[in-house]
Amino acid sequence: MATEIPALSLQLHSLVKAEGTLELSLRDVATPVPQPNEVLVRVEAAPINPSDLGLLLAGADPEAASFGGSPDRPVVTFPLSPRALEALAGRVGDSMVAGNEGAGVVVATGSDEAAALLGKTVAVAGGAMYAQYRSVPASSCLVLPDSTSTRDGAASFVNPMTALGMIWTMRDEGHTALVHTAAASNLGQMLVKLCLEEGIALVNVVRSPDQRQLLRSIGALHVCDSSSSSFIDDLVAAIGATGATLAFDAVGGGTLASQILTAMEMTPSASLKVYSRYGSTTHKQVYIYGGLDTSPTTLSRNFGFAWGVGGWLLTPFLQKISPGEFVALRQRVAEGLTTTFKSTYTREVSLAEALEPASLAGYSKRATGEKYLIVPTR
Repeated sequence: MATEIPALSLQLHSLVKAEGTLELSLRDVATPVPQPNEVLVRVEAAPINPSDLGLLLAGADPEAASFGGSPDRPVVTFPLSPRALEALAGRVGDSMVAGNEGAGVVVATGSDEAAALLGKTVAVAGGAMYAQYRSVPASSCLVLPDSTSTRDGAASFVNPMTALGMIWTMRDEGHTALVHTAAASNLGQMLVKLCLEEGIALVNVVRSPDQRQLLRSIGALHVCDSSSSSFIDDLVAAIGATGATLAFDAVGGGTLASQILTAMEMTPSASLKVYSRYGSTTHKQVYIYGGLDTSPTTLSRNFGFAWGVGGWLLTPFLQKISPGEFVALRQRVAEGLTTTFKSTYTREVSLAEALEPASLAGYSKRATGEKYLIVPTR
């Protein structure tokens, strides 16, 4: 396949400067040359996930941004507090390219071993995907089915593998049902479909009546709206009905984790034949895997002593499972990219448009139903 490859191509860079600012800009860089066993991917779609914003925005306040440069080479600058700058000391002066995942077409290969991928449409989770071209190991590419577009394949890693990882963790730790917060997200909708397919009871916590209706429309059985005056009663009833003792919390801050643990404790405590001031012996676990609320996590200790709160991230989970299990999970994702694992997007933007004020305000909110897709070739 003959494809003209430019000598220079664009990347979106995030740079923390020593004077206490964060700068986002587009840079012309030499188009990568694939090394042996690597392929060069022309990136056609890369989603903006909440996990991408940590590197891209480095914790800066989007509302404090100042905009400069030109329409095709915008520059966005944010002030950083001394405390934030101290926490980012390892990044100072190191210009980084964000974007955990994406999809595109293989336009060059570095060796005969990788030549079989030439011309294939692939999904990649190699980092630095907010770029027009990306050189990655051939082994890291997921070849997409012929009927799958790069738009559908772009978000084939972070959310689908997280949803599958949650179910794997549930089974591995001996739980039988799940609670999931911020559940109307793309990830949350995938988890609803997966649990329905596998007969797993799932309690979904959302933040509005519209989100509740959305999940109901795709078959969710237990949906609790935290904006409702009956939220706690609804949560207790749903957890009691499902027997859920494991939760994955994308919110992180505030009292939600504590409320979930309390609701999990109420059913086993009520069945105790003899009162115990230590509560039930049923272990209850909440894993925080996001930070939609950046305030402190507040626990009111009224859920006994058999409980745990910890962090859960996709990368450590993937390091835990075997290579065979990883391949099986990826294959399942590939087969369901237009059904179970389908992502929806509010807006598609070019690299330059991603740095426009309206775009930045949109995706930095991390709001449900506000997912953006970068199209670097646009």
